Amino acid sequence: MLSPLLTQATGVHAVKGEGAYLYGADGDRYLDFTAGIGVTSTGHCHPKVVEAAQKQVASLIHGQYTTVMHPRLLELSERLEEVMPASIDSFFYASAGTEAVEATLRLARHATERPNVIVFQGGFHGRTVGSLSMTTSKNGLRAGLEPLMAGVFVAPFPYAYHYGWDEPTAVEFCLKQFDHLLATQTAPDETAAVYLEPVLGEGGYVPVTAEFAKAIRRRCDEHGMLLVMDEIQTGIGRTGKFWGLDHLDVRPDMVITAKGLASGFPLSAFGAPRELMAKGRPGSQGGTYGGNAVSCAAALATLDVVQQEGLVENAAERGRQLMAGLQEAIGNHGLVGDVRGRGLMVGVELIDTDGNPNGGLSAKARSRANELGLLLLPCGAYGQVVRFIPPLIVDESQIDSAVETFTTALAEAVG
Repeated sequence: MLSPLLTQATGVHAVKGEGAYLYGADGDRYLDFTAGIGVTSTGHCHPKVVEAAQKQVASLIHGQYTTVMHPRLLELSERLEEVMPASIDSFFYASAGTEAVEATLRLARHATERPNVIVFQGGFHGRTVGSLSMTTSKNGLRAGLEPLMAGVFVAPFPYAYHYGWDEPTAVEFCLKQFDHLLATQTAPDETAAVYLEPVLGEGGYVPVTAEFAKAIRRRCDEHGMLLVMDEIQTGIGRTGKFWGLDHLDVRPDMVITAKGLASGFPLSAFGAPRELMAKGRPGSQGGTYGGNAVSCAAALATLDVVQQEGLVENAAERGRQLMAGLQEAIGNHGLVGDVRGRGLMVGVELIDTDGNPNGGLSAKARSRANELGLLLLPCGAYGQVVRFIPPLIVDESQIDSAVETFTTALAEAVG
């Protein structure tokens, strides 16, 4: 049996996936607005991804990439270089996002010869010890595991709704606190890197403003710190641009990708300029399953589908439709505090009558939505944010259906 420590978001036993739908063992069909936590970017079992994986399985399943090279790995590196920011041309591969984050941490410390990193409140970077030490989205992830890795310092994130401020006020406050952190806890010459999610993921689906990101970039340049963009959830078109950082007009030193990269096959990577990557110590990168041949084949097919079917543009258009639909249907509801997001990464923050985070209502609304055939996930420190994260192939009618179903579910959850 499965570990009892696993928390199930739904009671669905999925036996088949097709496009934006999952089918349960009972034969019921569910509109999947979880996408495997943003993983099935091209939908479930896209024919081109299935064909690529099947073809690869028949020729080479595992070519361990510190032992031998294989064609799909080299092809994928070339393709990623084409879509990455201009300076990034060297890649490391792993299986999960947390491994890629850990690899960037090692490189940042080696390259700068500095011990510390700065992350932002509410960020999620993984569950292994190094990346978990950088994760502050909720205390349940860290509970009972302290002390974790030293050298991680947490700056406030410009979560304007949380503070009850407008965005300019939140940005100004958070930049002042960032500077104060450098003056009081981690000196610039001891700080290797700053990690930033273009949209705060597990912490509540809060987009970063371009003003804030540019200001952090300037501080990194001034002090010789690296800027690492964690695009594990935001990348590969999720936000309506290929990378979340494309909304921000900033130059990253490293970009981390995973989730939507291979349409459900386990694959993660990070990219950096070759001269930066060369500053790591030999042997500091590796792993048994990184760059698996089947996963790389699936990733190549995923990139083809994203380009050929215009999925980045679809994410932008359907994201606007989703945001507008939710705001019109429930934006004035007394227990809806905020509707926000970017592209197909939209969060609805639920509150109680006193304006406090309402995780209980979120759970009830999601449970009822599941019963009505719509699968959703929570995020936020209190589980108060319902997140909408459909596959990038979602169509106009499916967006309308999701908005209608959730509106009904919320009304019934309130009672």
